[in-house]
Amino acid sequence: MAASYLFLGLLLLHVIPLLHVTAQSPKNLTSGSAITAGDPTTHLLSPSGEFAFGFQMIGSAFLLAVWFERIPDKTVVWSANGNKLVPRGSKAQLTKDGRFVVDTPKSEEILSFSQPGAAFVYASLQDTGNLVLGNSDHVELWSTFDQPTDTLLPTQVLAMSATLYARYSETNYSRGRFALSMQADGTLKLMTTPFPIDYLYQDYWTANPDGGGSQLVFNQTGQVYVAASNGTVLAIVFSSNTSTNEFYQRVVVDHDGIFRLYVYPKTTNLGGRWPTNWTTPGSASVPPNICLSLVLWAGSGPCGFNSYCIMGEDQRPKCECPSGYVWLDPDDESKGCRPDFMPHSCDKNKAEGGDMFKLVEMANTDWPRLDYEYFRDQTEDWCRRACLEDCMCAVAVYADSVCMKKKMPLTNGRKDYNVREKSLVKVRILNSTADPPGYQQKTKVFSTMTIVSFALLSGSVSFNLLLLVVMLIIWRKFRYGGKDTKANSQLTEEINGMRLFSYSELWKATNQFKEELGRGAFGMVYKGFLPSSLGREGHNVAVKVLYKLNESAELEFKREISAISQTNHKNLVRLLGYCNEDRHRILVYEYMSNSCLANFLFGDSRPSWYMRIEIAQGVARGLAYLHDECSTQMIHCDIKPQNILLDDALKAKISDFGLAKLLVADQTQTLTELRGTKGYVAPEWFRNLPISAKVDVYSFGVLLLELICCRKNYKAGKEEEAEMILADWVCDCFHENTLNMLVEDDQEAAGDQRRVERFVRTALWCIQEDPSQRPTMKKVILMLEGAVPVPVPPDPCSFISSI
Repeated sequence: MAASYLFLGLLLLHVIPLLHVTAQSPKNLTSGSAITAGDPTTHLLSPSGEFAFGFQMIGSAFLLAVWFERIPDKTVVWSANGNKLVPRGSKAQLTKDGRFVVDTPKSEEILSFSQPGAAFVYASLQDTGNLVLGNSDHVELWSTFDQPTDTLLPTQVLAMSATLYARYSETNYSRGRFALSMQADGTLKLMTTPFPIDYLYQDYWTANPDGGGSQLVFNQTGQVYVAASNGTVLAIVFSSNTSTNEFYQRVVVDHDGIFRLYVYPKTTNLGGRWPTNWTTPGSASVPPNICLSLVLWAGSGPCGFNSYCIMGEDQRPKCECPSGYVWLDPDDESKGCRPDFMPHSCDKNKAEGGDMFKLVEMANTDWPRLDYEYFRDQTEDWCRRACLEDCMCAVAVYADSVCMKKKMPLTNGRKDYNVREKSLVKVRILNSTADPPGYQQKTKVFSTMTIVSFALLSGSVSFNLLLLVVMLIIWRKFRYGGKDTKANSQLTEEINGMRLFSYSELWKATNQFKEELGRGAFGMVYKGFLPSSLGREGHNVAVKVLYKLNESAELEFKREISAISQTNHKNLVRLLGYCNEDRHRILVYEYMSNSCLANFLFGDSRPSWYMRIEIAQGVARGLAYLHDECSTQMIHCDIKPQNILLDDALKAKISDFGLAKLLVADQTQTLTELRGTKGYVAPEWFRNLPISAKVDVYSFGVLLLELICCRKNYKAGKEEEAEMILADWVCDCFHENTLNMLVEDDQEAAGDQRRVERFVRTALWCIQEDPSQRPTMKKVILMLEGAVPVPVPPDPCSFISSI
């Protein structure tokens, strides 16, 4: 009996560990099972536990990916939905019809993998990091190794005509500006892409230039090479001589355009930091200096336009703005820089000379290619004068008695000790010849006060009293613009924090109100330039002069200042200050260099489809902020393309709050007189019904249709009467399933039909006749982003009432 127990005990000692391993080992994903975003217990593990497949959280959304499980930062090596992250609760699963799909909690299908004539019945993650989808006979039909994103792993190959695309940034997994392509002629090339379009643009590094290669191989010893079809090694790219038994390895086309080999010791915790030069310093990345290698005939170069590239000590490129320039978008340096001053004007009426500018030296710096003028055998002084006197010259580059003039945008900028050129960057000399703001007016006032003071000292007592009264009147007029002190102080308190300008300041800033930017019902807008103050450099502004001094204009002035001074959002135009002097009512806004959306949308050069997507989402976010996030809720009441301005980066900003109706806390509706612009006005305005934020939703719906189709909401002269009114035509196309007609002349939009349909559905919901059926702007944002499903909208009763 004892022997029997002993045998049973020994048997259990062997069986229990096996049961434990079986319970902990990963299972394949099969039909009916799913991986859920936000649930870490549902991801797949490779048999060794070194790789995982599931959803990774990026910000507040989720990326379906394969990653290194045992490295602290869970480094991603493959991703499925980098261009479209999904919300928490989304699922990746095998469907009964044999497809692998990813859908949101609202059952909106984001992406799908399928194989014609075959059905996927399982998904398995291998120890190599390869995710495979197979059929019931265990035949592998699809794999991530055959569909790479930006990374190759040991044992993986990049086949002929295949491409690795870099992601956009360190944290943005959508496709970026660089790619590695195994060309059909057998050469391996690093190339740029004209973002946001995916096709390959120009190459800046090549391996195996003689061709004849068939694939790029990454073997288990850390060697990366171009091989011929018979396996012959034609060109070695990397050779780390490290074993996959001791090191994790990967090669990546990084977001900065450099192709790098990374290694990570399996027995040492480096905190997630992947060294690039582990065993072979200086040979683990190509090209060795992208700042010098990437010089293109088109495009911005390694950095954005008007910036320059410099290699850091970590062998990674850094982008910088030249002196006097600032980032277009501080959160995205790839968008480049802009001058933070008013550039040299070529307008003869402005009579602006070179003495208003200076040249800032930048040694070992160049913006090669695309010189518009080139002079040999000249001195540096001659080159300086030539640029200062030329209104088109933004930078003069000088080297070896050669002077090269550059104009904006500047491209291929680089700074390096191997660059022999010297760049001379033209910037404005702030306040070089101009008097201080308000100087002339103050001089006149104080001259008058000096005369009065002299009289006080030499006259009789009664005369002195009389002159003292005159002096007080003069001072009061200067200080308060001739208006009642109480009224002015009340207005100043009402818009606390806004800068108060004098009329003379704005008269000088706009060059006597010469350059008109636009006009509206209450006033005209002029371009101006404010000189430096308090250590800040000068900058352009838009100056809105109200010319109707009746009661409604006065109310508009106070309403607009009160409304905008309380807002702070990247999709709203910022009010910088105002003038309330005598009869002058003037508003000073930040300057939008690309004018209004109407000029782009209905002009000769319309925005790309992807730019229109960003504009629509930006306007939606701005409206949602006005409706729900301001301390005082606001309805804009006049959303239209003319009131959507575009900044240097073509980011949409809502302007003109003069018609905004302020609502007190917890008030959602109000009765008011008709406001807005024909074609964008909600039906309730005509029916004397309570007005709510849903009137802005209606106007946004009309604007969204115009963004989709790049045409005005009403277009006379159409052969088909149904096409004259845009909303009617879109509704007909939607119900007849002919949405392709809306974008038939737009290849980008035509290739994105799923999003086009989602945007059309959203717009049709927004322009419902019944305000209660329209979504809120918060819901509209989710509909545009695809975070919630957009059901089929009902037929609006009539659109003609708003035309």
